[in-house]
Amino acid sequence: MNNGSTSGELADSLRTLVSRLAPGDRLPSSRELIKEYRVGPATVARAIAALAAEGAVVTRPGSGTFAAQRNRLRDEACDSDTDTDWQTVALTDRAVDTHLIADPLGPPPAGTITMDGGYIHRSLQPTRALSAALARAARRPDAWDRAPAGGLMALRTVFARIVGGSVAPEDVLVTAGGQSALSIAFRAIAGPGSPVLVESPTYPRALAAARAAGLRPVPVPLDADGLRPDMLADAFAMTGARLLYCQPTFQNPTGTVLAPERRRQILDVARASGAFVLEDDFARHLGHGGAVPRPLVADDRDGTVVHVTSLTKPAAPSLRIGALVARGPVMERMRAVRLVDDFFVTRPLQEAALEVLSSPSWDRHVRSLGTALRERCAVLAAAVAHEIPGATLAGPPTGGLHLWVRLPSGVDDTVLTSAARQRGVTVSAGSRYFATEPPAAHLRIGFAATTDHTELTEGARRLGAALTDLGPREA
Repeated sequence: MNNGSTSGELADSLRTLVSRLAPGDRLPSSRELIKEYRVGPATVARAIAALAAEGAVVTRPGSGTFAAQRNRLRDEACDSDTDTDWQTVALTDRAVDTHLIADPLGPPPAGTITMDGGYIHRSLQPTRALSAALARAARRPDAWDRAPAGGLMALRTVFARIVGGSVAPEDVLVTAGGQSALSIAFRAIAGPGSPVLVESPTYPRALAAARAAGLRPVPVPLDADGLRPDMLADAFAMTGARLLYCQPTFQNPTGTVLAPERRRQILDVARASGAFVLEDDFARHLGHGGAVPRPLVADDRDGTVVHVTSLTKPAAPSLRIGALVARGPVMERMRAVRLVDDFFVTRPLQEAALEVLSSPSWDRHVRSLGTALRERCAVLAAAVAHEIPGATLAGPPTGGLHLWVRLPSGVDDTVLTSAARQRGVTVSAGSRYFATEPPAAHLRIGFAATTDHTELTEGARRLGAALTDLGPREA
């Protein structure tokens, strides 16, 4: 194999090698493969990643790569007489694209430091308060009765108070988390085939939800002050879009906060275009101790803004309670979509969320969480600056769960994330966050899902080692 060999050719060679090994046998090290096949480190990393995605090999940080156990049930299924080819015709072209939200490499090996997640570590969750609230909710006589389609009035009242302004409980629709709210809003507001303007970069699962609704995401650039109003006006004019999706507060992945002078400009541009603004306020309770700006919907007098909020990020992954806030016919449309989907959100979970939000312990939790996130953010920022010279950090953010890091020139973000997994740390490739071609290579690195500061520092060290493994940049 010569220097021009591709990772695909190397992967084919390694498949042949794995077929001769017993499950659990160790493959040659990356250094040995580089020497034997005369290829670069990045080529090896791509080939190993491809085999891991197929389930042919298992990587163990610090130990190496091993032939995987053969899946007897899968082999038997492949040998069966079941013929499902007819489904290809029946399903037509309505595939749901999940490549932006699914991990192609599967669950990471044991011992991997997780820095690619979007939830807080168990030690940061108000677990005791959540468990007690759910237990009390389940003991109520009406615990298992049908809940109102719009949500419990008391919970809607609390959400209205959190949003502020002139928002009333009648303007609130309780949903099964923020992702459900996004899906409802995209389907209710815009028809299949319509364009939807999105920040660039933006939240991958919002892109996935928009595309599942048949919409076409059109990127609008950000800068240090958030979404650019001049570019937004041009995008509305060029596309005829009637919907903008944005995250004005602690934007994911950049951490940007929309500047005060731009908040009114964004609403004015949208209103002049006859368009809605879908405001994703997922990070309202994830500030790092400073002031958090009011949501856009609190200052909206014309029904332009459809607001999304959620308790999942600041509380726990399984507290799937969120809300949509809107005025006018758009709320009736969203209620209809919601009713068709699943009638209502389970009552015990709504009751538990109400108890948690109504308790003084919730404000204490938000304050302590903010302190912990600020400290973790500083630790990780310092570690990344030390371990990855040449990387550029956006921020530092004043809220949220992640750092947005621009990589040195010549580094492929997807190759680096694969190499990092080999080193025992998971991070997110920045290309996932762009609706079209990314302008540069980035990583999103989380600081909320690890156990402590030591893991953050060690994770950054492993990431730096993975970058070193790649060696000279390949053409």
